[in-house]
Amino acid sequence: MENSKVEEYWQEFKSEKNINNNHYDAWQFGFDADLLGGLVVEGKKTATASAHIFYGIEQEDLPIVDSYNIILDSQDNPLCITKTTKVYVIPFNQVSSEHAYKEGEGDRSLDYWREVHKTFFTNELKKINLDFQEDIEVVCEEFELVYK
Repeated sequence: MENSKVEEYWQEFKSEKNINNNHYDAWQFGFDADLLGGLVVEGKKTATASAHIFYGIEQEDLPIVDSYNIILDSQDNPLCITKTTKVYVIPFNQVSSEHAYKEGEGDRSLDYWREVHKTFFTNELKKINLDFQEDIEVVCEEFELVYK
């Protein structure tokens, strides 16, 4: 789906920041695009996590360090642009309190992170007839806000 607002936003960014890169991914957060996208714009959210299994199912590549992402709201309007700084895969039950804090959600604690992500992953996995396991592989991505 082509979105001219997104492409215009990308061209604005490239022009203002003197960027020659022509590739970006545009996406919205799966749980609450407006809330989580807003946390990125505010600078509170500098990381995210997703279940590794869905990359294979959806035939998508893992995030790549130094790649650009246009974060969209729930109406597919661009909110900001991030640049991926770190990507790693780790079991759910080994995600660190540091990562949870960087996700910027709730009270930023590991307990809060585990609670909301367990619920989210459980619901998403049910859609493909799988059960949540504490050691499910999670793709952790860290990023920096580069344009808003």
